[in-house]
Amino acid sequence: MMKSPFTIRWPMLLACAVSCFALATPTFAIWPFSGKKDKVAPMANEREMQESAAAAMLAEARLAHNAGRTGKAQDLYQAIVKKYPFTQSGAEASFQNALIVRHVGKMDAAFDALQAFITSYQDSPRFSEAVEKQFEIAEEAKGGKKQSGLLLIPMKLNTSDVIGFYEQIIKNAPFGKFAPLSQFSIAEIQQDMKEKDKAVAAYQKVVENYPNTSQAAEAQFRIGSISNIAAQRSEDASNLLAARDALRTYIAANPGGDRKQETEMILRQVNTAEANQSLNVAKFYQRTGKTPAAAIYLNEALKYGSPEVSAEARTMLAELAAADPDGVANAKKTPGQDYTALTAQNLKSRPEYVGPLAPELTRLTQKPKMRTGDDGFMPIPLQEPTLPLRPGITAPGAGSLLPPVPEMEKPALLPVPPAPLVPPAPASGTLPVPPPPSAVKPAS
Repeated sequence: MMKSPFTIRWPMLLACAVSCFALATPTFAIWPFSGKKDKVAPMANEREMQESAAAAMLAEARLAHNAGRTGKAQDLYQAIVKKYPFTQSGAEASFQNALIVRHVGKMDAAFDALQAFITSYQDSPRFSEAVEKQFEIAEEAKGGKKQSGLLLIPMKLNTSDVIGFYEQIIKNAPFGKFAPLSQFSIAEIQQDMKEKDKAVAAYQKVVENYPNTSQAAEAQFRIGSISNIAAQRSEDASNLLAARDALRTYIAANPGGDRKQETEMILRQVNTAEANQSLNVAKFYQRTGKTPAAAIYLNEALKYGSPEVSAEARTMLAELAAADPDGVANAKKTPGQDYTALTAQNLKSRPEYVGPLAPELTRLTQKPKMRTGDDGFMPIPLQEPTLPLRPGITAPGAGSLLPPVPEMEKPALLPVPPAPLVPPAPASGTLPVPPPPSAVKPAS
């Protein structure tokens, strides 16, 4: 069977027609924020026509809105967004539609309507206002009441949905003024739900991500307060450590903060609780006869304790020192642990006590201070001054290192032999005394 020429050329003619239609149609670009491929941005000449038509519809919608015809206004706003999504009037219509949903609809629907505007029109001057409206919705949802005019209408919303509101606000404007407020509200919700670990982690995000805000200071205090409450309910020492670190950080970062007195009071409670724990551990080691371990924990009790705990710890430490002095002496300081030196309770009653040092001795025990300026200090002279000599003493010669020697003490050059001993003459009327045997010469 022979095919007709039209049948043979039909595919070629169809391809040619499609190509010509594509060339005659203006170029389109996909709208990046819509997420829908069927929405494309028009060319410049077509956009001008759309802006004019959208502005006329927006004026009609505003008249209806001001007249109280909310339903008709909302229909017009939605029509503008659907037909002219790339115009400035389309952005305004999307925002006004979200406001209507905010007052007449549910909270989640209003939040989603504002989110649709934020997603599609991020460069709109209404962006910050839309984020603020979202935060207002989240705050009302957190409180469980919706504001309608001058009335507060009770409402119920899942806690996870409320947290989702705040998390979305942080994503929309992570560096805006509502980001730290939203993160702090998330932590408050988890604190109200008694979820200690999640609340502490959420407050810690406020401190880390927004350190220069007032919410960061309050979050630091909340971390210490929550950890202190957890420590009172359990025997976990890590809660005491976390509470003390958080409270000390708050005082260091906010020396004049509004929570300073309350922070110091809680910090004393934390130290007392930790001292009591150390005291109980020390008593256990004392009963088991492990003196070094008991001494270490007693010193920890002295470091963190209240006056009552410190007094008991000092008494026990003195008893240990009296019963086992070597054991207390062997309680060496471990890395990262402070050790308090043992002090006598009644120092003045001890026999070796001699009282405080005299002022002169006190000055001698002080370390010498370095000179910081000209205080009249004279340098060592380059020439030694002439010193006075005593009479009868000759000065040493030049270059001599010997001290001067008096003339009378100088030895003679040659020894003088002693004179012979002559016996004295006998007195008259007495018998002569014979010479000693050594002096008698033998007869020749």
